[in-house]
Amino acid sequence: MRLIDSLITEFEREAQTTRKHFARLPNDKFNWRPHDKSFTAGALASHITEMITWTDAIFNQHELDFNPSTYKPYVATSAAELLKTFDENVAKAKQVLAAAVEENLAQPWSLKIMGRVQFEKPKATIFRDFTLSHLIHHRGQFSVYLRLLDIPVPGSYGPSADEN
Repeated sequence: MRLIDSLITEFEREAQTTRKHFARLPNDKFNWRPHDKSFTAGALASHITEMITWTDAIFNQHELDFNPSTYKPYVATSAAELLKTFDENVAKAKQVLAAAVEENLAQPWSLKIMGRVQFEKPKATIFRDFTLSHLIHHRGQFSVYLRLLDIPVPGSYGPSADEN
């Protein structure tokens, strides 16, 4: 199996699992947060949704030069908008992945902040670390939000305690 095929399969599985989690968030809990220092449920889900857009920058550019002073994060205003944007971002990422050239996966990619290199790694590694692992990490946080809100948590890699 080619590496890109493996990344596509992994992305599709994680996106499907993430969507199941997001579909459980009701509008009346969108602004709930477990702690003052935590994201709201809607903001955390929005961050995950935005991370998927990084797929295009990873596979179609050689770097991303981030400027915190001009950055405007995506913030959904409702559960319906969140799911719509999530679905659109996943569809676009699938197109980008389908068009990716296997030989380019080992090319270096850099994250810069205002011109200063933070790290440089091969594109395949960046996608797995910066997008997939990052998405999984925050989805784990989101599942705790659902648990604290007494919303049944969907399974991620098998059934959850709520699905037995």
